[in-house]
Amino acid sequence: MKKIQKSNLLHIILIIIGAVLILIPAFHSDIWFDESYSVSIVEHSFAEIWKIGGNDVHPILYYWMLKVINIIFGSNIIIYRIFSAIGIIALSILGITHIKKDFGKETGFLFSFFSLFLPTMLSYALEIRMYSWTAFFVSLMAIYLYRFIKEKNIKNTILFGIFSIISCYMHYYALVCAGLMNLFLIIYIIKERKNIDKNIIKTFVIVEIAQVILYIPWLFYFIGQLTRVGGGFWITIEFPHIIISLLNFQFKASMQETIPTIIAIALWIYLIYIIVKNIKNKEDIKPGIGAMIFYLAVIVVAAIASIISPILYERYLFTITGLLIFAISYFLSKENKKYVNIVICIVILVMSLINVYKTTKENYDSSNIAPIKYLQENLKKDDILIYKDIGNGGVVATFFKDNQQYFLNLDHWTIEEAYKAYAPQMGIAYSIDEAISKATGRIILVDTSDLSLYNKFENKDEFDEIEIKEFNTKYRNYTYKFVTLQKRTT
Repeated sequence: MKKIQKSNLLHIILIIIGAVLILIPAFHSDIWFDESYSVSIVEHSFAEIWKIGGNDVHPILYYWMLKVINIIFGSNIIIYRIFSAIGIIALSILGITHIKKDFGKETGFLFSFFSLFLPTMLSYALEIRMYSWTAFFVSLMAIYLYRFIKEKNIKNTILFGIFSIISCYMHYYALVCAGLMNLFLIIYIIKERKNIDKNIIKTFVIVEIAQVILYIPWLFYFIGQLTRVGGGFWITIEFPHIIISLLNFQFKASMQETIPTIIAIALWIYLIYIIVKNIKNKEDIKPGIGAMIFYLAVIVVAAIASIISPILYERYLFTITGLLIFAISYFLSKENKKYVNIVICIVILVMSLINVYKTTKENYDSSNIAPIKYLQENLKKDDILIYKDIGNGGVVATFFKDNQQYFLNLDHWTIEEAYKAYAPQMGIAYSIDEAISKATGRIILVDTSDLSLYNKFENKDEFDEIEIKEFNTKYRNYTYKFVTLQKRTT
């Protein structure tokens, strides 16, 4: 009894320490484009979020969740960021509440450890995006898939269905994962139907039908988004970089490629060694194999789909990282050479601490607030903001809601509906003349380092150049070059 209490205490201490480390770099109000989209869209109603989000490249459940936070706490970037961090902390808690119960204390402890200390976990724990909470729900879906197979009862059937449909509305990689798990379960039940209670089968059928019905309202948007994710003007697949990225994603974070790639390869080789050894010893390792298969299957589906439209992107792997974490934890717990596991954990911990240090330093750098502060001090009521780079433009649109601004859609991307997230302050223009046609005050170009927008400005003779000011931020390495122009009166 004392040993159980001690292991629980150590497990709780691990989660607390990991949570503290994750939260250290969280208390800042800097954002980059993807975060600006989340912050802006939740200023709209639930119905508007559904409509606007339907034209984006992700489902909308996370935005609805963030909208609830917005209603409770107001528009607060730090609170939004902490909400994301809670998703990762909740994932780690599954190690002591679910994984430990199903697979033993060592697997549960390792699951919590890797959930908190894999270098990539910190990076995405702090993003005001759907990644952390998606990883949490996908992991719960997988847990109740396993529990249904182990203990075929109505509770596990219903909970699997709940977390499955939630995952479908969180992210499209989670949708693929849910589809594969549901397909597996359908095949499993058909195969084992003689050994399963008829009431359980009926419940499962109802759960499957309910999932389909619940997803139908979004299906029309999903069909429209199938090409938008890849044809959405930014995802590209380059070999061999994509292979390296898929391999080292969970280990790299803010570090360079080389060391994380070496460590990732070494760990994969070690896991394969453990798997082969357990198979030779005729050990039952189906749970770990199953998690690994589902993880790799999602990648394979994305790779095949990318033949038509490129959607294979390493960042999206974060949504299913809980499966990989479980597989790693499960197989390491099967190894008798515990000193090897200790070495692995120490290496991961060192990498994580390096990431915490670098992230904290970058997040709290004074350069991050400088461009926003500059505009706050210099922006006048009638000034119009114009940008053709939605990266820094989206950030400006989020912070400055009282000035009319325009995103120059010079490439005619089909983003008008999706970018209504930034309405009403941001409009879409297709030429500089269109953007400045109603200008009564100054025009401020939110430009890039090479002044690519200013160089396209054909009406320079009609304006006096007041000032060009450049800012480079440590957070996401953004560049803001503000060009302030005043229309000549004579």
